[in-house]
Amino acid sequence: MDLLDFSYLATISLVGAVTRACARGLPEAWRLRLEAEAPDLPEGRWVWLHAVSVGELLLADGLVARLRDAGHRVHLSTGTPAGLDLLARRLPGWDGGTGRVSGGAFPLDDPAGLEPFLRHPPGLFLALETELWPGLLQALEARGIPRMVVNGRLTERSLQRGGPWLRRAAARLSLVAARDEVSAAAFRRLGAPEVHLGGNLKADLPAPRPLHEGWAALREAWGAHPVIVAGNTVAAEEELAIEAWTTARRQAPGLRLILAPRQPRRFDEVAELLADRGLAFRRASADWPATAAWSAVDVLLLDTLGELSAAYAEGTVALVAGGWVAAGGHNPLEPVRLGVPTLVGPGFANFEDLVPPLRDAGLLQVVAAQDLGGALADALTDALAASALRAKGVAPLPEALRGTLDRTLGLLAPHLAPLAVLPMGRVAF
Repeated sequence: MDLLDFSYLATISLVGAVTRACARGLPEAWRLRLEAEAPDLPEGRWVWLHAVSVGELLLADGLVARLRDAGHRVHLSTGTPAGLDLLARRLPGWDGGTGRVSGGAFPLDDPAGLEPFLRHPPGLFLALETELWPGLLQALEARGIPRMVVNGRLTERSLQRGGPWLRRAAARLSLVAARDEVSAAAFRRLGAPEVHLGGNLKADLPAPRPLHEGWAALREAWGAHPVIVAGNTVAAEEELAIEAWTTARRQAPGLRLILAPRQPRRFDEVAELLADRGLAFRRASADWPATAAWSAVDVLLLDTLGELSAAYAEGTVALVAGGWVAAGGHNPLEPVRLGVPTLVGPGFANFEDLVPPLRDAGLLQVVAAQDLGGALADALTDALAASALRAKGVAPLPEALRGTLDRTLGLLAPHLAPLAVLPMGRVAF
């Protein structure tokens, strides 16, 4: 162990000791990591897949299914309360009665936190997007366990902030399957020894799970009216979406709105905004009434997790937020794949690999904030064409965005092969 590794070990051990001594007064996210429990799985015969929070867990859908169906045991970990809530609800579907998929909290990155997980270590560690934990990667390397990042995303800002500990962690990766060329170049500069272009797994996700039965009453009540779905709004974008909806409503008086804030911690804040505006709204987290009650509702506040991707199908036009008052943007593929006309903001820096090809294919529009109301009204005039497109099923994506999951699994294949699989998909323990 050299000085760099020792400095991280000493620092994180001190953090762990202080954290455990103050556990009762810590935020929930820290307490969950302190209480993380290791899976009871056979040594070297399971895949540890880490998804830091809700977005990464949703991204894991297709990957988990393919690993499970190939017979592999998979343990998913996540690091936030919202992630754990979604994980608990998704696990039964991911497992599908096979007993091969488990999940829980990600531990603290100190020796005491990692020890239970390394007592019977995995045969492969996969992290989604940009999770580089120096302590874990050092421990896995020492045991000869492959360490990989899939759908790797690394921005210039993250690269510039990456200090010597992060660079050492990147140097310990066995493989990075980067989601785009910019991220691939950034991982190489950070020091990752083997980097390939895997593509963006968002382009290869399975169809969203159906919405619950309560939505049938809403569909019946709103069936004669166009609907706007504004998804993944961040602070100040709710006001923007409401103003655009109000503008478009002058042309379509019955226009309804489904509003889905990005962060669960803001659900109550947005509910207060809707109430202060005097809008007739209901919260999706509340009881779902019969059809007649929905007729008097103009806005549904989608304050639940994991439903937005399917809820986009309820829309005549979709607004994918995150790019009107911020620079990053959010995933436009969810409504686009459903054939829903989609508007995004100019701040799509986190989706440079998706927005330009989708825009060039005529599958979405990039609209400035000041033009959103007019653009939304114009998009609504093409509602019948949008409905016809949606009736054809999933919209075809540009060639460059297809086959991402197959490419990623192809890169993982040599490292998955030693985790022997028996006929009928059972793992050989």
